[in-house]
Amino acid sequence: MNGKQAFVIMVQNRWWSAFCRRNSEGKKTHSFVLRGFAPPKDASKLLFYVTKPVGEIAGYAEFIERKIGDPEELWREHGAESVLTTKEKYDAFINDSQKVSFVRFKDLQLATKPIPLSDVLIYMGNRRLGRKGFYLEKETEERLLALMK
Repeated sequence: MNGKQAFVIMVQNRWWSAFCRRNSEGKKTHSFVLRGFAPPKDASKLLFYVTKPVGEIAGYAEFIERKIGDPEELWREHGAESVLTTKEKYDAFINDSQKVSFVRFKDLQLATKPIPLSDVLIYMGNRRLGRKGFYLEKETEERLLALMK
């Protein structure tokens, strides 16, 4: 990876909808909670691919950081940024995981024109997407961001 690149992160529609709701409430910083070690390690932007049945890149945000660590410690630090609104929901979600990842981001932008999966694959020259997400070349990132506006 040469310098920071954008990362396409996979998100279920229920989480995407919750992030959109938080964003509309004026919340500026968000954390996407994942069990175990999750990418990206470093990125410039996050592009959110909302998985099927939606199947499109629906928005983007500025990547802050990925923190991996003890579930209790990370909840205390960043739980208020999560769409998991209570400690009980968080505990049920992490399901006794020894490590969790908090992917932190800000300036969430909803795409005016979401990009369907078929178009994403054409621009990338791939037949399918990686399950945990993937980095984009700068040229592809710029093209996708321009299409969403």
